[in-house]
Amino acid sequence: MLSRRQKHILLKFFGMFSVVRGYNILIIVIAQYLASIYILAHDKPFKQVVLDLNLFLLVLASSVTIAGGYIINNFYDSEKDLINRPIKSKLDKLVSQNTKLSFYFVLNFLAVIMVSYVSFKAVIFFSIYIFGIWFYSHKLKKMPFVGNLTSAILTITPFFAIFMYYKNFETVIFVHAVFLFLLISMRELTKDLENITGDLTQNYHTIPVIYGEIVSKRILTVLAILTLFPIYLLLFKFEIGYMYMYFYLSIVLMVVFLVLLWKSKTKLHYLLGHSILKFIIVLGVFSILLIDINLLLNRIL
Repeated sequence: MLSRRQKHILLKFFGMFSVVRGYNILIIVIAQYLASIYILAHDKPFKQVVLDLNLFLLVLASSVTIAGGYIINNFYDSEKDLINRPIKSKLDKLVSQNTKLSFYFVLNFLAVIMVSYVSFKAVIFFSIYIFGIWFYSHKLKKMPFVGNLTSAILTITPFFAIFMYYKNFETVIFVHAVFLFLLISMRELTKDLENITGDLTQNYHTIPVIYGEIVSKRILTVLAILTLFPIYLLLFKFEIGYMYMYFYLSIVLMVVFLVLLWKSKTKLHYLLGHSILKFIIVLGVFSILLIDINLLLNRIL
């Protein structure tokens, strides 16, 4: 049996895990390594990429910085989350605001220390990234369009760090990035529709609050159509192995999303749409393995 103190510590751990969204960070770590192995450094030996200390430090620093970003975002959104996510908010409140801020500063400090081993340019990059996350949470998040655009850029920034490290400027990488950027933009706007009640209450000037749900749905439809362009290029202009199956499935799921979107009237409907987009993104991470099936089989055998 656990003592009262042990239970208290365990609850605080789960509370902090909820705040930093550890499950999301794990997916990003996997995505960074898979992107490095199969896309950004596909011409390098598998072991050389996986055992690269600089890559490990960049991925670890990204994870720590993102965790800090979730903390500061949670700090500023605590009142809004009471309305939009009451259950999660109760779990988050197990950790005091002072503790959250302490962790935030410690994590960002650790991130800068880690990348200082890689290069001074990496220190500058992550310092700007950390500032960008704070400025977004403090100011930009409440602004229509700017907030959505900034959020999408900040989400793909960890991949840009790896991209700059390997200096791989192949066109296919930019096409993949455009597709991911459009998906994340759709997810952010869908999340705004899902959270419209709390945003209205806390005076957040999001697109659904300022322009209404119909305009938001039209924008989402346009973004969904735009994803067809990078999908077409990836399917017919570049060699992506068996990953073509993922993109065909993405088209089907996007149609399902749009049908659901235009029928959506409640938070539950938007939550389901958000889940579909998140599923497409997460599935895309693991579908990277299909780019070079021979490399995958060699690892298994």
